[in-house]
Amino acid sequence: MKALARIEQTTAPVAINHQGQFPSVTLSFNLAPHASLGSAVEKVKQAARDIGLPASIQSGFQGTAQAFEASLANEALLILAAIVSVYIVLGVLYESYIHPITILSTLPSAGVGAIIALMICRHDLDIIALIGIILLIGIVKKNAIMMIDFALEAERLEGKSPKSPSIRPRSCASARS
Repeated sequence: MKALARIEQTTAPVAINHQGQFPSVTLSFNLAPHASLGSAVEKVKQAARDIGLPASIQSGFQGTAQAFEASLANEALLILAAIVSVYIVLGVLYESYIHPITILSTLPSAGVGAIIALMICRHDLDIIALIGIILLIGIVKKNAIMMIDFALEAERLEGKSPKSPSIRPRSCASARS
């Protein structure tokens, strides 16, 4: 028997976890107070890079962190789809190609301003801040729509030119007449 195998008694795990067909190890982490999941995921990835794991070891997230990464993967496509949808609706409303662009051109500055305000106040981009940004974008878009409506009405009813240096509301113009 000693010529074929060597027998020795040692301790061994009772069960070996697998992810698919590969043996796996689960490492869990909790978020620190006031920490975002995005920063935690990035720090875990950075720690894995710093350790210098061999190419044979694969790592990935499960649970909430996996759902977070999946949502980020489609975020740019969803934003583009939303912008195209808004452009189509505004294009149908105004029967124009340029007026929706004018309205949508106001949105980037509102979004950048909101992000800068969050950075100045040192506030995380949490769900409350995201709701505030969405409300801000809605208000800015409404104001741009009102501006276009006012300009189109002045053009139609008062014969104003789009290149006219000043367009006054009808109440001001009628008060001077």
